[in-house]
Amino acid sequence: MQNSRNFMKADFTKLQGIKTDQMLDLPQPPLEKPAAENAEIIDLIPVENIKIKKNNLQENIFNRRSHRIFTKEALTLEELSFLLWASQGVKEVITRDDKAYATLRTVPSAGARHPFETYLVVHNVETLKPGLYRYLAIGHKLVFLKEIEDQPKKMTDAALGQEFAGKCAVVFIWAMIAYRAEWRYHLVAHKAALLDAGHVCQNLYLACEGIGAGTCAIAAYDQEKTDDLIGVDDIDEFSIYMAPVGKPGN
Repeated sequence: MQNSRNFMKADFTKLQGIKTDQMLDLPQPPLEKPAAENAEIIDLIPVENIKIKKNNLQENIFNRRSHRIFTKEALTLEELSFLLWASQGVKEVITRDDKAYATLRTVPSAGARHPFETYLVVHNVETLKPGLYRYLAIGHKLVFLKEIEDQPKKMTDAALGQEFAGKCAVVFIWAMIAYRAEWRYHLVAHKAALLDAGHVCQNLYLACEGIGAGTCAIAAYDQEKTDDLIGVDDIDEFSIYMAPVGKPGN
């Protein structure tokens, strides 16, 4: 338990005497995981064209709560587009020496590393077939990855039996590409990244309020089953957080 407590502390002094890969002028990892060649790419609704039903920030903060019961109503592609942009949208790509160096997004991230990839297990979104998708944040697009056999059950199993994960409209699953943060912050990258994940999910909560939807953050999930579900290796990339989203029921 003491080791876990120490992990939570601001031990940036550990970096004294350590040369990070950034300091060693090693190539930085890509800002975004590329889509496979010939992948199915879906255009999302540009944020400037999205109409928000409830745009009073004070009310949305006040009304924010976790929802675990959802109706069978589908999300629209416009609503999903807004949730993705609000939680990981790219506002600007910073370049250095004519190369993409960092992204400025709708959420803060230590050193602008933004080490996350957003995966979606889509159950019920208009115009999208059920299955696994990933958000291409820089271009504000989706890439379809695969269909999932017996999807609601596998999603529920990955969420340790929490059935609302299989009965919502879509599940957001954030995976961390560790080296994207380690390149700059070495041993202390991981504490900062977990703090960043909280920023991402809180934006999702508030964005859900804006479109009359709801979510519930899930930190208790089966690591192996979730990583297998989204197709990551559990070493260089692994799931760290998930949040089912849908229209709230009673």
